[in-house]
Amino acid sequence: MQTAEIRRRYLQFFADRGHTVVPSASLVSPDPSLLFTVAGMVPFIPYLNGTVPAPYRRAVDCQKCIRTLDIEEVGRTPRHGTFFQMLGNWSFGDYFKHDAIVWAWELLTTSEVDGGFAFDPKDLWVTVFQDDDEAEAIWRDVVGLPADRIQRLGYADNYWMTGQPGPAGPDSEIFFDRGPAYGADGGPATGDDRYVEIWNLVFMQYAITNIRSKDDFDVVGELPNKNIDTGMGLERVAFLKQGVENIYETDQIRPVIDAAAALSGRAYGADHEDDVRMRVVSDHVRSAMMLMLDGVTPSNEGRGYVLRRLLRRTVRAMRLLGVDRPVFGELFPVSRDAMSAAYPELLPESGRIQRIADAEEESFLKTLVGGTTILDTAIERTRAAGAGQVAGDTAFLLHDTYGFPIDLTLEVAEEAGLTVDRAAFDRLMQEQRTRAKADARSKKTALADLSVYSAFRAQGETAFLGYTELVTDGRVLGLIRDGVSVPSIALGDIAEVILSETTLYAESGGQDADQGEIVGPGYRLEVLDVQRPVAGLASHRVQVSAGEVAVGDEARSVVDPVYRRGATQAHSATHLVHAALRQVLGSDAHQAGSYNRAGYLRLDFTWSAPLSPETRSEVEEIANARVDEDLEVVTRVLPIDEAKALGAMALFGEKYGDTVRMVDIGGPWSRELCGGIHVAHSSEIGLIDVVGESSVGATARRIESLVGPEAFKQFAAERALVTELGASLKVPPAQLVSRVQDLAASLKAAEKRIAEFERQALAQRVPALAAQARPVGGVTAVLEQVGALAGADDLRALVTDVRDRLGAPPAVVGLAGTIDGRPVVIVATNGAARDGGAKAGPLAKRAAGVLGGGGGGRDDIAQGGGSDAAAIEDALAAMAQGLAS
Repeated sequence: MQTAEIRRRYLQFFADRGHTVVPSASLVSPDPSLLFTVAGMVPFIPYLNGTVPAPYRRAVDCQKCIRTLDIEEVGRTPRHGTFFQMLGNWSFGDYFKHDAIVWAWELLTTSEVDGGFAFDPKDLWVTVFQDDDEAEAIWRDVVGLPADRIQRLGYADNYWMTGQPGPAGPDSEIFFDRGPAYGADGGPATGDDRYVEIWNLVFMQYAITNIRSKDDFDVVGELPNKNIDTGMGLERVAFLKQGVENIYETDQIRPVIDAAAALSGRAYGADHEDDVRMRVVSDHVRSAMMLMLDGVTPSNEGRGYVLRRLLRRTVRAMRLLGVDRPVFGELFPVSRDAMSAAYPELLPESGRIQRIADAEEESFLKTLVGGTTILDTAIERTRAAGAGQVAGDTAFLLHDTYGFPIDLTLEVAEEAGLTVDRAAFDRLMQEQRTRAKADARSKKTALADLSVYSAFRAQGETAFLGYTELVTDGRVLGLIRDGVSVPSIALGDIAEVILSETTLYAESGGQDADQGEIVGPGYRLEVLDVQRPVAGLASHRVQVSAGEVAVGDEARSVVDPVYRRGATQAHSATHLVHAALRQVLGSDAHQAGSYNRAGYLRLDFTWSAPLSPETRSEVEEIANARVDEDLEVVTRVLPIDEAKALGAMALFGEKYGDTVRMVDIGGPWSRELCGGIHVAHSSEIGLIDVVGESSVGATARRIESLVGPEAFKQFAAERALVTELGASLKVPPAQLVSRVQDLAASLKAAEKRIAEFERQALAQRVPALAAQARPVGGVTAVLEQVGALAGADDLRALVTDVRDRLGAPPAVVGLAGTIDGRPVVIVATNGAARDGGAKAGPLAKRAAGVLGGGGGGRDDIAQGGGSDAAAIEDALAAMAQGLAS
């Protein structure tokens, strides 16, 4: 049974039983404490904990997920994947244990002809929580499962909680027994890989608090509305139904293994380590592709870093398979074809995804060359020191800063006859993980407990009237200070205010929050920020500037009209610049993030090369032409499928409901799904001045613009500058460029002449310095102070010229001077001196130590420096002492 068919049957089974089929949410999690959607329940958390009322009583979905905590295990276990799909059925205060258990059993054991999965009941085991008599009774007495295939386990295995106060409860897991060939008898309680968990049924029936550990907490009581949360691993069911050994050999993943085998010329199944590498390739290519589909691009932090790591591990695995050339162009199309039946949206996006992957592969192949150079230097130093082990901090630096895999460091070091201090490397890695986990925990605890918003959200959504009004009257529904609901706030307090209605825009979609105030009888609140902590609820962060306000008071929200006008100009300008970019660069230039506020916009877009000045000017010209055309800005609210059919662009990572707001500027030329606030006609934008274009990663660029009055101010400042320069140079503005070019050419010629004079002056000092040569410790040495010089290159030229003038007998030249007030010493030796044991590196290091700094280099020439110019004579004496000894 194909994976797509398993997915279809699951969704259909529960749809037939009154469940709403919910599309998968993005892999990019809206939860600020999570980088990705790591579990099937993540999109439903607001409904499960009661923060937001569920829009349906029953739901079923197939959720895309990404987990990378155990990435090192990928390819080594039969069921661990980075990207995976979770099938789930959900009940929000509707059915509970009986129906969840009975339906799970029915779907698993019903024949394929009748729409089920046709698992043999004798191959299935279940576990229940140690105190859950109810669940065990249903399995035994209703389903008819023999008691000896029902096992009771403890909190660690069969009790679900988030680790935070809120809903919790026992769960029941269903396992498939692969048979004696795969491990020992004894059921799932053995923990043996023979028993594969395929479905977890979570029964959320308690509210808990004061959580001290996984099995030590206080139960507040039973939830008034009990929920069901189930999860079936699609890939796990697929590998069992397809009769293969692991998830990597299923129909959606195996084709990439075959492609990797063909590219490497190695057979899958012939060597265990090669098999692991091919599985890594198949897993990581698919995972990276799905991340890029949802708008993630490679970078050095956050989600982008995870994607970059997946892609680089793929390159590394192919390298270990003997393939050093670029291969993403052959691997990604194979994965796309395997996954497109389930995700048809891959097909129109495949060109963009391929370009991002290819650019990252090319970049990393260059990184491997640079990393190898750094490692070669470290190996040379290790050998010179007579050691046999490359330092762990060097390996960590290569891994953490340059993306150079540790296993590659180990391989190169081994080829050089050295080892790597793996213990030190592992310690540094663990310290980094500990810091990352602590940072993640701090981010979680920095957020207010979202349950504080539940009571306010239960009263309905915050009515936003700001599309058409700047002022509206409502009432105070709630006040939150320091994360706790309070009845009132007074002068000077900073708190959150929940209103029944508001005209103040909450930050979202790249648009900054409105500025303004909230006023009422006897009080005035300055609005510092407006956010949406949970869907449908606006929270106003305010400071009380006058009076006192209490829950239930009347409240008037007032938007600053000057700021709002600037904000609408910037947001509409963002749409114009985006459309202009796509007109000039093509449809692959997708928005990848934006930020706009009054007078300014910043737009990130997928593109791997810098824009030429001509392209940048063309984008600016097109956008301003649309401003001049006075295009009507039309907003419509319509079903999302209809909007997409009309060609509306949906932005990566944004979550949309069934009904969306579509903004047209000039009809289909600029048509986007957008909840932001816009001008009524494009002419109201005024002016767009593109002031910057830069890189934000290997596959993303950023364009920045000033808008409206801020753009005019910029042009006025530039005009004043041109006028001032013209007056200073006594030429009209039209001749200013050629005049500056002439001045630059004259300056360059003068600098060249000065450099020649300085070179001649240095050359004239060589004979006098050579005349200072004296025998020291078996060599002829020149150890002199030369005063202030323009740069280290001048000092180096003096040193080498003097050394060459001394001829073939053993000679050492060490000259010291100051450059910008700081002491510098350079030492050079000839071949005869080096044969006698005099080496430049140790001498420069010795002198630099006296100067209060450090130094070193090659045996023939080396440099050092410090901070104490008064110690130059002592540094020269130290070199003489070193030669004498």
